[in-house]
Amino acid sequence: MIDIELFRKDPDIFKEEIEKRRLRIDVSRGLALDREKRDLTFRVDELRARQNEASKIIPKLKGDEKEEVISQMKEIKAGLEQLEKKLSDTLEEYRLHFSAYPNLSHGTTPVGPDESGNVVRSVIGEKPVFDCEPKNHIELGTALDILDEERAAKISGSRFVFLKNEAVLLEFALIQYVLNILIARGFTPLIPPTLVREYAMYGTGFFPVEASQYYKTELDDLYLIGTSEVPLCSYHGDEILNIEDLPQKYAAFSTCFRREAGTYGKDMGGMFRVHQFDKVEMFIFSHPDDSWQEYEKLEAILEEIMKGLGLHYRIMDMCTGDIGTPNAKKYDLEAWLPGQDSYRELASCSHDTDFQARRLNIKYKDGKKKGLVHTMNSTACAVGRTLIAIYENYQDSQGHIAIPDALQPYMGGMKKIAREKK
Repeated sequence: MIDIELFRKDPDIFKEEIEKRRLRIDVSRGLALDREKRDLTFRVDELRARQNEASKIIPKLKGDEKEEVISQMKEIKAGLEQLEKKLSDTLEEYRLHFSAYPNLSHGTTPVGPDESGNVVRSVIGEKPVFDCEPKNHIELGTALDILDEERAAKISGSRFVFLKNEAVLLEFALIQYVLNILIARGFTPLIPPTLVREYAMYGTGFFPVEASQYYKTELDDLYLIGTSEVPLCSYHGDEILNIEDLPQKYAAFSTCFRREAGTYGKDMGGMFRVHQFDKVEMFIFSHPDDSWQEYEKLEAILEEIMKGLGLHYRIMDMCTGDIGTPNAKKYDLEAWLPGQDSYRELASCSHDTDFQARRLNIKYKDGKKKGLVHTMNSTACAVGRTLIAIYENYQDSQGHIAIPDALQPYMGGMKKIAREKK
């Protein structure tokens, strides 16, 4: 939820933000709902107070005076029931209305309607040169017997894959490589639950805006996560953190699930846009005064990981029309994929200021002073997409894949994925 006091004081700030993001939210309706909620709450509280007062004096009354007060209380009770019903309906509409409001974007976030407004911040490395036409990861993976789409489709349908043989070893090598870097940088490693309550999905800002993207278990009323940002952010929900303990830094490995609703026809085939994928996520709870310095450190760690893998990439400064509801600022890391002859997103790094902390009631304590923490997150490694980048950038003319130097120690010294030609 947004800062409602700021909304009352200066609703134009939110109206401007909504316009920047090309959203359709009626701010005037929000103002009316807020007034209605406050008015109804006052009237309900007033009638409840009269009920409580009457319940104390009725036992002391007698005769006609007692009957008159009881009669009045019956009228008050009937009126209270109507007001409580109206307040309940208003509160639900209020919750739905304001839960759709986005965070306020940072002043350095470019203003733009969609991905066309994103700005290249930096370009690292050079595009690899091949002595033949580079293959895409599907061709490479199928030929080397490290990827099986056909059997996955038979079992689970489209947008699922089997990883096989060296691809499995390479995945775990990537995870170990990334976790070792993060642990050395002070991150606490976690393996979180992948099923969460609606409280967590709402608290992180994915609900209600992105509800159609997530799988739900109907019998248990739980949701499969699309990123471990959800359980990580909710980890300190309804808690007060001591200022001395900030920043709190976590790194989580998890399998993630997304319905990819509305994306059919895009990236069909292979590992790029699948329903199930593995990821290592970084998450930081920070004091507001330090959060932007922590954010730049977070982005630097992401680049350190990618530079260590020897990948050519660029950092995109994402515009207002292409960032998520919770985000005040967002960078995307896009790696060059020779098999697709294009840059594609491998990771994102987001600063959400106090947006998530307000929803999840996460505060810091500095003596007697309390305030909302700031939260930020970054992909450390989207495993499937990083494997794609390695396959396509490290291929040779024979269709073999070299293992990046940084990962060889985790692969038992293996330097190449190759198959004898029959």
